[in-house]
Amino acid sequence: MFNKRRSYLLILGFLLLILVGCGTSENSEAPAEEDTSNDNAKQKINIGYQKGNTLNILRESGILEEILEENGHEVVWKEFGGGGPLLEALFTGDIDFGHASDGAAIFAQAGNKPLVYVGADYPNPEGVGILVHKSSGIKTIQDLKGKKVGASKGGNHHYLTILALKEAGMDIDDVEWVFLTDAAQGRSAFETQQIDAFATYDPFLAGTEIDLDTINIVEEQDFGYPNRTFYFANVDFNEEHPELLELILEAINESDKWANENKPDVVKLVSEALGIEEEVIERATERRNYELSKIDEDIIAAQQKQADIYFEIDLLPEKVDVSKDMPIQ
Repeated sequence: MFNKRRSYLLILGFLLLILVGCGTSENSEAPAEEDTSNDNAKQKINIGYQKGNTLNILRESGILEEILEENGHEVVWKEFGGGGPLLEALFTGDIDFGHASDGAAIFAQAGNKPLVYVGADYPNPEGVGILVHKSSGIKTIQDLKGKKVGASKGGNHHYLTILALKEAGMDIDDVEWVFLTDAAQGRSAFETQQIDAFATYDPFLAGTEIDLDTINIVEEQDFGYPNRTFYFANVDFNEEHPELLELILEAINESDKWANENKPDVVKLVSEALGIEEEVIERATERRNYELSKIDEDIIAAQQKQADIYFEIDLLPEKVDVSKDMPIQ
């Protein structure tokens, strides 16, 4: 996919620089200073990622290794099954950088966990939806009144459903919530019609659309929800190594550009990583753009709105000011 090897010229140039430096120094303290600098430069950069997402693509590309190793650093990748565990590793310093969903970050902030937002993915509103069986007779959000709606509490699809109910002039208690442990349980409950509507997210949204005869009752409707994945840095790493953060974000930009231009390769990569059919990943990938955004006032406002609604429906014990960890860039 990418050439992970450094070029011969870069290696030769690096060796020549070392030789020149050693040959011209007459000060006995100079070598010690160079050795100390070299030790610092070779520190390990620990990156947390989840399968199937943007950092997984970056990991496979080798772009980050090319950029950081050329600057004398070593990249260590650590895989996590979800945003919660990944952010816990960020708090404890087990990783320096990682990514997680909007909701996971809000819950972390509500728990006064130390983190810094350093970037965001391009909005992916089409990556979440509310599915019903075509045979159910349900065609609109209003038709969900008194019906069972399955979702994982606090997930992006749960939030989308709340926004859709509000837009329809309904109360969140107008539906019977069935809170699920994960998307797989939701798919099973929906397929066996234990729930009337299935709020879910890609690639599970795409898979259910392909396998079952469904209607997405919020398709092409704008509820003001961007559905972003965010990038985070450990607080100390952010303060001590801003230049390394810039290099990481530069690598993500390059990887995103490649992903948009090579979606068939992205489909194969993600399909293999998740063990999900390429047809499903293709549908999810085609309705998504890969692009890194810097934190701005609009991104902060959307994240604050989500935090406020989570507080209103008692998902958070107190109000959260998301801006304290979201510096405008």
